Amino acid sequence: MGKRKQIQTALTHVALILLSVVFALPLLWMLSTSLKPISETLTTPPKWIPTQVMWSNYPDAINYNSKQLGYIPFLVYMRNTVVVTILCIVGSVTSNALVAYSFSRLRWAGRDAFFGLTVATMMIPFPVLMVPTFTLFRYLGWVGSFKPLWVPAFFASAFSIFLLRQFFRTIPMELSEAAKLDGCSEFRIFTDVIVPLAKPALMVVALFTFMGSWNDFLGPLIYLVDQNTFTLALGLSAYQTQHGGTPWNLLMAATLLVILPILIVFFFAQKLFIQGIATSGFK
Repeated sequence: MGKRKQIQTALTHVALILLSVVFALPLLWMLSTSLKPISETLTTPPKWIPTQVMWSNYPDAINYNSKQLGYIPFLVYMRNTVVVTILCIVGSVTSNALVAYSFSRLRWAGRDAFFGLTVATMMIPFPVLMVPTFTLFRYLGWVGSFKPLWVPAFFASAFSIFLLRQFFRTIPMELSEAAKLDGCSEFRIFTDVIVPLAKPALMVVALFTFMGSWNDFLGPLIYLVDQNTFTLALGLSAYQTQHGGTPWNLLMAATLLVILPILIVFFFAQKLFIQGIATSGFK
């Protein structure tokens, strides 16, 4: 029986390794293409290993300038993306934590009904909201600025509210009652008792917000009109042309630079990320 279990474990590991390789192939191809000279990017059959490793593709991608595409301000795109992402993370973590605390720890009339209504909004597809939202932001005069990209983060989202509410409900009410006996206000209970215990869940919300904001393409495409306000996801399209001549090696180098922060953040925060998803109570 023990030998059979070892064989099953070995087969499981082999299957997982093969699946990992399959999922990693696009990333490996991106890395390979980013190090190739332009003449080898579209060769048939394709070459995985470039004959000449072109590390210069990365600085060239950052400072790209050509007669066909013009100057591409990659560092400006990065600055814009960092600003929008930080504002989204601050707004999302703050607003979602406050709303989830109200739904999970406070008692008020119609609480459960409003929570059900909030969760039901997740079933509304974004295309349904796209036109009225754009009309609202145009009326406010925000089109062409960053405000449509980060202001909505300060009004919470149904999924993050649901995630934090479920985590807050695992924290014993006795802690809040003990804090009340010590004279703590409701807001201080939230900041001094609940938030420190909910760091894994808050980290999950921050990571989801970071990935969503950093990779957001549709929002900047709709609301931003000036190239100097573009974010990285939208700015990558500037490397492409409709009539041929796209520098694929520089495009892949720029794309790899764009996704690198996400890989780094997830690598260092994966323990907290998994803990925030899986935790159902105290250790």
